Formats: sequence, C-alpha cells, structure tokens
Amino acid sequence: MADGDVRGFVREDMAGVRAAFVKNFTDGAEVGASFCATVDGETVADLFGGYSDAARTRVWERDTIVNVFSTTKTMAALTALLIADRGELDFDAPVARYWPQFAVNGKHEVTVAQVMSHSAGLCGWREPLRPEDLYDWEKATALLAAQEPFWKPGTASGYHVVTQGFLIGEVVRRITGRSLGTVFREEIAEPLGADFHIGLAASEESRVAELIPPEQEPFSADVTELQDNAAHNPRLDASVVNSRAWRAAEIPAGGGTGNARSVAQVHTILANGGVAQGRRFLSEATCRSALRVQIEGPDLILGIPVRFGLGFAVGGDFMPNPNTLFWGGAGGSLTIIDMDARATYAYAMNKMGDGRTGDMRAFAPISAAWEALARGGGPADS
Repeated sequence: MADGDVRGFVREDMAGVRAAFVKNFTDGAEVGASFCATVDGETVADLFGGYSDAARTRVWERDTIVNVFSTTKTMAALTALLIADRGELDFDAPVARYWPQFAVNGKHEVTVAQVMSHSAGLCGWREPLRPEDLYDWEKATALLAAQEPFWKPGTASGYHVVTQGFLIGEVVRRITGRSLGTVFREEIAEPLGADFHIGLAASEESRVAELIPPEQEPFSADVTELQDNAAHNPRLDASVVNSRAWRAAEIPAGGGTGNARSVAQVHTILANGGVAQGRRFLSEATCRSALRVQIEGPDLILGIPVRFGLGFAVGGDFMPNPNTLFWGGAGGSLTIIDMDARATYAYAMNKMGDGRTGDMRAFAPISAAWEALARGGGPADS
C-alpha cells in the first residue's frame, strides 16, 4: 500500500506518525484503519486508509466506522463519570443503593467503584447464554443481579469482558431513567458531534467496516475455567459481531461503533480538565478521580498485572506521563488519555489481531506522536 492511499492530515512536525501508520499497511498488518491524536483539544493527526471489507472492494472512507470492542468501555466509564459529577452517583456507594435487586448472594457490599475496576467478582454469567441473550437487557442484568460473585469482591481484578457494561449501564439507567447509550448519545456524542454509537441506528449501517477475525482466538488455549467463561459465555464469533443485531444492541462493554477520530474527540473531555469545544462537561476533580487506583495486581482473566482506576487502566512504565488513562479492545483498537500532556490518541481498525486487549499496531503511530511532541509542536499542515 502506497503513502498516497492513506488520507487525512498530520501536523507538519508529525511526518513520523504518517510513516508509522503507512507501514502498518505495507507490512501487511492492516486492511483498513484510522488513527487520531489531539493536543489541547486540537487535532494534530487524523489519518485513515485501506479497505472496509475483507475482500478489499470498499475503500475505508473518512466517515467509515467500526466495532471497537472494549474501547467502548471507556465511553461507558465517561458516561458514569458524567452522572457522578452531578452528584447523582457515588462510586464508593454499594451498587444496591441504586439497584436494590443486586443485594443478594453476597453482593450487598459490592461498590460501584468495584464494578468500574473489574473487581466485583462478576466477570461473566454463571448461566449459559446465547449471543442473542445480550440483546435482552432485562435478562442480562437480572441474571447478574441474582448470581453469586466468582471471588470475594475487592480482593482482585478479573476483567469483566462483557458484563461490566451491563452493570454500569443498569446503575446509570436506575439513576437517570435512560439507557447508558442514550445518555452517552444525548449528553456527550451529539454535543461534540462525535461519530461514536453505543447502539447503532439502522441509517448508519452502510458506513460500518466488516470485522476480520484473528488467525487465532485470544482465549483459545491454556485458559482457566474462569477465563473460558468470561471470554466464551456466550461465544461471539465473526458472524455475531458483524451482524445488524449486535451493532443495534446497547452492549456498553464491547458493542460500540466509531472510529479513531470520534474516540479521540470524546476523550478530549478527560484530557483537558472536563472542557471540550469550549463547553464544560465535567469538573477537573471528577476527571482526575478516574486516576484513583482501585485495584492492582495480576488480573484473573487477562493473566497480566493491571492497575485499574475508575473504568480505565492507569499509568504504566510504557506511558510517557504518569497521569494517563488507557484501554483497548480485542483485536487492536486503543485509546490513551494523557492528562499531563492534555493529549488523546486513538486507533481503530477492522483486521483483528490475536491480542486480548489490543496489540502493537496502534503503538507505532502513537510512539511517533510522542516523539514529535517531545521535540516541540509546530503549526498545522493539512
């Protein structure tokens, strides 16, 4: 793939970002993808290219959108932070304060913060589910409310692969009377003009890229019973996640549809102390509360050490600044929110890699952006 096949722009000091993005295609790592970076709320890189289908018959356009899997969790977390900023949600309160039916089978003291940090012990459903059960909000949430945790809440994290969105979403619904996808759309996405959807309207279907499954499923070997349940109950293959039913449903842990531009745009709220496009969405204190580490150590599902704050992973030696939030989705999507640099980075693609929460394709243009910012910025070049 030639440089000319990648469209969009980069600031003149960020030629390395374009080169890194192009290399993902020329190396054969990508079919279609998008990358975006912002600093102080201004876009400094916005690139897209390739094809939106496996057959390479449809060009990836500027407005192409794609399922970003667990990068959706960052949108759900931001929505919860919005409700908390208004004083309507206390993260330290028991979930049962807002959802009384939840206070059974040892869950009466489980806090909203534990749900946000994957330490509530509800990484999956105990009852076997079919994919279509995820489209039934009442069923999915009622089963979680009734079941016993898999481990003592608060003692360890165990990535809540699909369940976290239902848990956060039901708390938001109980408080606001609206679904999480509706609150996100009406109070975050639409005011920003951000093309990200938790529950995609049928009118937008023609713009969605086809997800191309990985060569090897991330949880296909050497998994514990707990990991197998979290990843495969229900089993979500390509026929499911490429379906209209999946995209239409509100699945706030993994069903969001957008592109790098919309992800980076939304998270300028957190990167810039709660203000985006001249409008205050959150207080700076609420933004920074997401950095408060709730649990850290080996994750029972991911099998790696993680530091979870309120809905995001926090910091890490591989980040250039300590006050950084991040998370990624199965297959390779990623978002990083650097509060120190007031910067956001996002990557979204359709060819899924083998990683459980992202892979290295996103880090190539992001690392190039970090290097450019470390050298000092320049004027925009479109």
